[in-house]
Amino acid sequence: MTKQDFGQLSARIREKLVAVARQFGRATGSTSDEAEDVVQEALVTLWELVEKGYPVRDAEALAVRLTKNICVNHFRKRKIRFRPLEEAAQSGSAPTDSPLEAEENQRIRKCLYKKLSETQRTFLTMRSDYALSLDEIAAATGRPKNSIKVSLSTARRQMLEELKKMNAL
Repeated sequence: MTKQDFGQLSARIREKLVAVARQFGRATGSTSDEAEDVVQEALVTLWELVEKGYPVRDAEALAVRLTKNICVNHFRKRKIRFRPLEEAAQSGSAPTDSPLEAEENQRIRKCLYKKLSETQRTFLTMRSDYALSLDEIAAATGRPKNSIKVSLSTARRQMLEELKKMNAL
């Protein structure tokens, strides 16, 4: 795609992207000025992808997706609220990194991991303990990336259900 093609594309889809960003903005309470910034950021990202040789089949659909993702990122950034540590600390409470708490967390983790399949345990260990990406896990295990995602999701869901059962007792 040439610069001229991109210019024509961006002129043609700009209003649609602004409408998407404004609709998201109305739902989340952000300003209309922010919609223009989001669209500009989405178009810059699209151009960078094109420049890097990313295979773009439907540029308009990709631009809409980029716009939505950027809207979500802006929303998440606004939602983060930081409290000073003095407010967060409660008098008389044990520090969160106490050996007793760490030991309890490790015991619960072992109990939860026992209920998972060997494959799920392996994937979770690689993902959480070794901080490997899905691509790295796929390369190390020879399994498809999608299969790993599904396995991790299923394992996390099972662990959450088990935690709920433990707390219900």
